[in-house]
Order: sequence, then structure tokens, then C-alpha cells
Amino acid sequence: MAVLQDILYKVSIRLVQGSTSVEVTNLQTDSRKVEKGSAFIAVKGVQVDGHQFIDKAVEKGAVAVIAETLPATLHEGVTYVQVDNSHAAAGYIAHNFYGHPSEKLKLVGVTGTNGKTTIATLLYKLFSALGYKCGLLSTVDNHIGDVIVPATHTTPDAINLNALLRQMGDAGCTHVFMETSSHAIHQHRIAGLQYSGALFSNITHDHLDYHKTFDEYIRVKKSFFDSLPANAFAISNADDKRGAVMLQNTSAKKYFYSLRTMADFKGKILENSLTGLVMLINDQEVHFRLIGEFNAYNLLAVYGAAICLGEEKQEVLRCLSVLSGAEGRFDYVVSPKEKIIGIVDYAHTPDALLNVLATIKKVRHGHEQIITVVGCGGDRDTAKRPVMGMVACEHSDKVIFTSDNPRSEDPEQILRDIENGLNAAAKRKYISIADRKEAIRTAINLAKPEDIILVAGKGHEKYQEIKGVKHPFDDKEVLRQMIDLFDK
Repeated sequence: MAVLQDILYKVSIRLVQGSTSVEVTNLQTDSRKVEKGSAFIAVKGVQVDGHQFIDKAVEKGAVAVIAETLPATLHEGVTYVQVDNSHAAAGYIAHNFYGHPSEKLKLVGVTGTNGKTTIATLLYKLFSALGYKCGLLSTVDNHIGDVIVPATHTTPDAINLNALLRQMGDAGCTHVFMETSSHAIHQHRIAGLQYSGALFSNITHDHLDYHKTFDEYIRVKKSFFDSLPANAFAISNADDKRGAVMLQNTSAKKYFYSLRTMADFKGKILENSLTGLVMLINDQEVHFRLIGEFNAYNLLAVYGAAICLGEEKQEVLRCLSVLSGAEGRFDYVVSPKEKIIGIVDYAHTPDALLNVLATIKKVRHGHEQIITVVGCGGDRDTAKRPVMGMVACEHSDKVIFTSDNPRSEDPEQILRDIENGLNAAAKRKYISIADRKEAIRTAINLAKPEDIILVAGKGHEKYQEIKGVKHPFDDKEVLRQMIDLFDK
């Protein structure tokens, strides 16, 4: 419970109608969840505008309404607060309501197109191994110490986010590692949070259905670093051509990591195989369980953050050397009899798919076939579909295009969009099978002993979304079942 005037601290207010001395018992952006004593924050969503439900929220007992546009009729006994931006207001109000939880934690945000989940998860595992009680906010799941809380978004809405941070603090967590998506930055879900540090992995074309242009996508990512305080640290990938741009206006202390140029956290790959990576990190040789150049970058980012958070170099490297990555990121199973390797990866952008396929090429022993099963999600950036198709065909021996999460779209139309990017050589390599399970089965039937099958796009997800319904589907489990049948 809190007094309205106290939780409006730092909110950009245009007008107040009514008393700000009312007591608020909870915050809601969903009118269906409003109860007596709620403060209802009307936010404009992608699909629905909360301003349409102000009267319904008042009927259900809201004592305060925070909105960008006030309704024509104001109810007596209800306080109406007109604000410049409801999304930003929700962030500040939630931060105030839950007692400024991020200020009591070492909160580190991870942003970029690829690698966010692995970096945040490795940081959580590393600092847990170093003896701290930690929180994790990720695409896969959220952790409060050892307790797992299912994740619904890469970054939760401002109210749930601050509630989770408060729970983490109350549970004794000292460090929290958090994926910070471009959507969350743009929608001000992180407004009011106090970050101790932030990391940038890389940026490639993604989410253009939402951001419209690549320049806008870059601007949104950069704004996260622009907002950091002077006592925070900011770590960026020097090998990404926009790595320096991300930090050019930040007040935070700047650091860079690299495999290719001089940097604060310098790495060199000595060996890269299916048994892991051997790397030099600032002249210290270490063997890691993770595989591939993209994970070398992830490890450097994690190492850099740990050093910036005051940890000792040798202990950090010792703990990092035994860690595994995030679920659904280069996860693999091997058939005992035929030695077919099945790899599941979340790669759902052209760059991520290229990285995974390049890694597979580097770690294979000889001329094993690479058979790729891949699709593209419905109701998302259509421009990447033909590019995904071409990347898959250029770097695989055989390709099966299939459904990802078609959502409201026709799966066959998505497949046609992917096929449109193929040149004559690529067209000789692929077949399209809309049924994802059948596509995986076909890949295994096409495989010879020791071939490598990549099932890309969904990674950790345990469902397939078709026409608004989430059907149970786990790529790794389906792959394991099919491989077992093939081996019999």
C-alpha cells in the first residue's frame, strides 16, 4: 500500500483532478484485474488501447487513473492524473510503489540482437557459483535464487518487473542479471530502474515489424546506454561495427571486449571443437564447455562484467570454465548407434543462423553433411524470410523449410516467402514440409552416420503457436525421440 502522491515521484504530469492523498493498494494496466483500491494505468498497447477501459476500471474500484488522455466524464471520488507518457509513468510509478528495488541490487542489463539469453544466464550461473544469491530475468525463465518463475516476455512489463525485483531483494538476492529487449526499452518498461551496468552483444536486422527501420532499432538500443548513470559500467563488443556507437554518449565507465582488436577484455580462440573452446582471455589460457565463436564473445562479455563488478580474475575464469549455456542454445543430442548429431538452437535471425552454421562447419571433423530444419515466425518481420532461406541453403548441404510459430498466418505463405529469396543453386538443396515434426523426421531419414542436423528457430520453446493456440512442441524432445527410433 502507498499514497498516490508518493508513487508519482519523477512522473511527468500535465494535470491532476482530485486528491493525491488517496491510498493505493496495487497497480494495474489490465482493467480486468482491477479491484478496490487499485491505481489503473491506461497504456496504449500494440493491439489494445487501455484508455478504452478507464470507465470499466473505475466501476471495478480503481481509486486513481493515470492516462495520457482523460475521459470526458470524471467520476467523483476518483483521482485522475494526466501524464505525458503512460508507459514511462508506469515504470516510475511501479519503481516507487515497490520501494525502488533496483537501487538495493546490483542490476546488470544485457541488450543486443543475439546472445542476450546466454550472457544473462551465464552471469546468473557464474555469480551463483561465486557464492552470491542471484536473480535472473530472461526469455527462457526467471529465477529468484533457486526458485524458477516462468517467463512470458523477454522483459516483463514495468509492474511485474518491479514486483519481481522486489521479490528478489526480499529473498536476499544481491545481483540480478536481466535481458533488456528493444521492445522493453522503447516501451519504457525499464523507466526508473537503476542499473549498475549494461552489456551490448551485437546488432543485426530483427524486429523491423515493430521498429520499422534499422536506424530506429539502433537508436532504441543506444538509448539504453545513453540513460546509464556515471557510476555504472557499460561494456560493448568492439568487433561489432556499431559497438562503439552504442557507448559514444553514455556517462557510464566504458569498456570493450574483442577477438579481433585491442580491448579491455581480449580473447583469442586456440581450439574450437564439439568438446568446447580453448581460449586465451587477457593472456590466460582456459578451456570452456561452450562451443563456437559466438560463445567466445558471450564468454568475454560475461568475464568483463564480472571484473567490472569487482570479482577476482582467476576465480571468475575457474567458475566460467565449467558452466554450460542456456537451454535451447546450441543444445545437442547424439544418436548412440549412428552417431548422428542433432543440434537445437534458438537462431531466428539471419545473423544468428549464419553464426550457428559457421560454428558447425568449424567443429565438424570432415565432410559430414549439414542438414538444416528452419522456418520463420508468423506476424513478424517478413523481410528476413527470404534472407533466412538463402543463409540456410548457402551454408547447409540439405535444407528443410518448415513452420516455426505461424501464429495467425498461413504456414504455406510463410514458406513461399522464404523460398522467394533462393537462387538457382539454393533451389536444388531444399524441400518444404509445413508440419514441423514431419520435417524433423525427414531430416533424420536423410542423414547418414555422423551427419549433423540443425533444428533452428525455437530453441527452448515448449510450444508451437498456430491460430492463437499454443500446442505442446519441444524441438529437442522431438529430435531425441526421432533419433531413438532411427537407431532401433
